[in-house]
Formats: sequence, structure tokens, C-alpha cells
Amino acid sequence: MLEAPPSRNSSHTSFVFRGFPALWEHRHLLALLVFFSYLSVLLGNFLLVLVVCRERRLHGPMYFLICALCVVDVLVVTTIIPNMLLGLMLDWNRISLAGCLIQMFFTHFLSSVESTLLLAMALDRYVAICEPLRYAEMVTSSTLLKLLLFMLVRSVSIMATLVALAGSLRFCGSSTIQHCYCDHMALVSLACGSTKRNQAAGLAVIICFVGVDIPVIFFSYMKILSVVLRAAAAGEDRLKALHTCSTHLMVIMCFYLVGSVTFLSHNLNIPIATDVNTLMGVVYILIPATVNPIIYGVRTKEIRNGLLRLLRLREKKITSVKVSPSGETTQKTTKC
Repeated sequence: MLEAPPSRNSSHTSFVFRGFPALWEHRHLLALLVFFSYLSVLLGNFLLVLVVCRERRLHGPMYFLICALCVVDVLVVTTIIPNMLLGLMLDWNRISLAGCLIQMFFTHFLSSVESTLLLAMALDRYVAICEPLRYAEMVTSSTLLKLLLFMLVRSVSIMATLVALAGSLRFCGSSTIQHCYCDHMALVSLACGSTKRNQAAGLAVIICFVGVDIPVIFFSYMKILSVVLRAAAAGEDRLKALHTCSTHLMVIMCFYLVGSVTFLSHNLNIPIATDVNTLMGVVYILIPATVNPIIYGVRTKEIRNGLLRLLRLREKKITSVKVSPSGETTQKTTKC
């Protein structure tokens, strides 16, 4: 028997995800790709955290921020991917309104924490490279604690307000969320009343994070690049510095750009196909979590050396003995 739609005075208490309608016939293949991506996120981030924790020489502010970024990446991916895999593999696509709001809060909260961490990492590198003599004075345990407090207060207050506004709506129309997880505007678009406050809150989130964090990050990297290029004597050093800064900026811009488009697509009435919008939402969460251990970990010399030590891949040493005409013996050690 068909279930009667709710009246105007009632509201849905559960919803169904339909994130990839055009790819639904190939959902098992899609689930396989998502599963292996999830495994790579877990392996890469946990391995990087393990390296930093084991190596005492890596117990510094920058590496603490990298570890925090890894933990946040694992948490935000775990918030959506297991539930998404259950939906793709077993058709378990239904979620309660309370569960949806909880997932929405943690997804957006953790994403906002990641934004703050990227900002802190850019400022940390700025101080280390542009103000090296003041680094120990400016970047201290007290500074990190203040950053943690600022990060929690900003993210919790803004995202709790966002979710509370969404939870106050009535949903008396469709109960199908055109996404694979509880994105804010994907849920709000199903409300049968006015959503102006929710749209305004969504714009405020973009202004608060993208409008504030991105300019500061961009300015920091431009100053870093300027200082490094002036100090680099060789062309190879200049290219290395340019490549490092540009890679960091590209990953950061991808995180903010894709996240902003998916977050604002409903607010600005951007006509994006459901499959494309859902894919962008997954990319926004999954890709940074996959590449961050490479960008900030493996490509960092100290972490790379720690990883080699962890895996017991010692560099072979070739020792040669040379006897001088005076009879003195010298020992030369080279690495290969």
C-alpha cells in the first residue's frame, strides 16, 4: 500500500538519498571506487600520523598541524563514506531527520575546522620563512591552544546555528534528498516554508570561511614565494619553491572552490545536474583527504625520512678506504 504524503501541518521524519540517479545501474562499481578511495585515505593519513608521533624530531608546531589535518580528514570522510557505501551496496538509503542533522553538523563542522587548519598552516610557514628569528617567540604552545579555542568556537557556533535553522523547518513535500549525504542546502531545498534565513546563513558561512581564510592564505603564500625566490640563487631552487607553493595553493583552491559551488548551488539557483552536484560534494570531501598526506607529508623531507625509517628502508652505505702517499688512511662514506 502506498504511503500517503504528509499534510501541510506535518513534517517528514526520515529521508531517502538519491545522489547518483543516472549512475544507479553502475552503483556497485561506484561503490568499489569509493571503497578503495576510503582505504587510501585511512592508510595515508594514519601512516602519516604514526610517523610524526614516533619521530621526536617532528614534534613541532607545523607537524602538529599536519597531524591535526590528517585526523580531521579521516573523521570527515568517515562521517559520510560508510553510510554512502551502505546505500550503494545494500540500498540502505534512508536516514532519520535527527540522523541527517547530526551528519550535517559534523560534515560542515569538520570541513570548517579543516579550513582553519589550512589557514594556520599557511601562517605558520609565513612566520617560519618570512620572520625566522621571531618564529620561536610567535609560534608557541600558548599560540596553538589559542588557535584550538578559536577554531572550536568559530566552527561550533556557526555550524550549530546553521543546523538549528535547518532543523526548525517543516518538510511536507518530497522526502528524497538529491545527494549522497546530508548537505545543508540539499535538505533545506525540500522545506515547504520560507528558507530565506537558511540561505542567508549559508551565505554567511561562505563569507566567514572563504571570504576570510582564502585571502589570508593567498597573501601568506605570495609573501613566502617572494622571499624564497629572492633567496634562491639557482634556477632549480626557484623552480622547486614555485612548484611547492603552487601545488599547495592548487589543492587549497580546489577545496574551497568545489565546496563553495556545492554549498551555493541552491542559493544562487545554479543549474547543476544531480549526479554532477553529488560528485562535486564527494570530491570536496574525498580528494583533499587523499592528497593531503602526499602534499604535506611525503613531499616533506623530514617526514619522508621518518617514513623510510618506519618502514626500515635504510639507505645503503658504501665505505671506501683510501691510503694517501704519506701512509695516512682516510675513510669516505657515500650514500646511494
